[in-house]
Amino acid sequence: MRPRSKENRDLPPNMYRRKRTSKSKKQSGKEWISYFYLDKSGKEISLGTDLDQARLKWAELEAKEKPQDLRIMKAIFDRYERDIIPKKGARTQKDNLAELRQLRPFFDEAPIDAITPALVAQYRDKRSAKVRANRELATLSHVFNMAREWGLTAKENPCQGVRKNKEKPRDFYANDTVWNAVYRKAVPELKDAMDLAYLTGQRPADVLVMRRDDIEGDYLVVQQNKTQKKLRIMLAVDGIANSLGTLITQMAARNQQHSSSYLIVSDRGKRMSAPMLRNRWDEARDLAKSAALEAGDSLLAARIAQFQFRDIRPKAASEIKDIEDASLLLGHTKGDITERVYRRVGAIAKPSK
Repeated sequence: MRPRSKENRDLPPNMYRRKRTSKSKKQSGKEWISYFYLDKSGKEISLGTDLDQARLKWAELEAKEKPQDLRIMKAIFDRYERDIIPKKGARTQKDNLAELRQLRPFFDEAPIDAITPALVAQYRDKRSAKVRANRELATLSHVFNMAREWGLTAKENPCQGVRKNKEKPRDFYANDTVWNAVYRKAVPELKDAMDLAYLTGQRPADVLVMRRDDIEGDYLVVQQNKTQKKLRIMLAVDGIANSLGTLITQMAARNQQHSSSYLIVSDRGKRMSAPMLRNRWDEARDLAKSAALEAGDSLLAARIAQFQFRDIRPKAASEIKDIEDASLLLGHTKGDITERVYRRVGAIAKPSK
């Protein structure tokens, strides 16, 4: 057997690391590390470049238990955070990291094979934020599935079958009175954002990144950040501009003195960011609420206070007569999601006489 150097003494028996320096122009001087196993005949077996994976393969070759430190939830969370989360969308990354911060204090020190459905249910019941707890359990479930793929456990996913907390979908509907009250107080770029969100039925994050070069012929091309769903929203019918096409033409004319390629820009030509949208929205809503109170309409003021920019998407879905058209515009693969979560007005019924 090959004698062990100082740099390999932290590795299991018969496992070695090899270091090389890249000679390519792009990565000149960058150190590259790989691991290999030396069997009894002196044959080298590659273990890859990931230390955790290399140790798992070593355990298989040695017919030994997987290293215990790799099977503790803390190490599994670390690996999930390092290898899986960065591949997700920006918003999902942010949410997953927040969910892991909640999960870690409860699960970090537990071996993965010690996690049971009863323990998962205990975590669910302990959390005061019931809706957030459901999201955290969904992330925990994915962590377990990945751990199974990584060969860190052969147990069934303990999250499967654990009852989720009941959730009531948001059912606020911004009727035209509420919409108009806020719209009248909005600055021009906020009006553009409201109109664009309503006519496209897209999420706020997707509306804010719409650009002039997303227009291809008679279509506005959208790729939803959350689902990566691609849509082509019509701007004209038989060569005649529809409401969305007219809106975009008007926006382009107003913004032609600015160099930004984004559709929604401030009066200074800056792209509208999420914080900018939030500030302008809060200001317009507060002004609308104050106006309603001054007019003595406290009920309208209360409804205005409930109105959030994200309610524009379900408003659009609710006001499209055909559920299939609404589902298609929102990018849903199943109409029942549109019906259950986004349609916030009742069915049309005839009076008794």
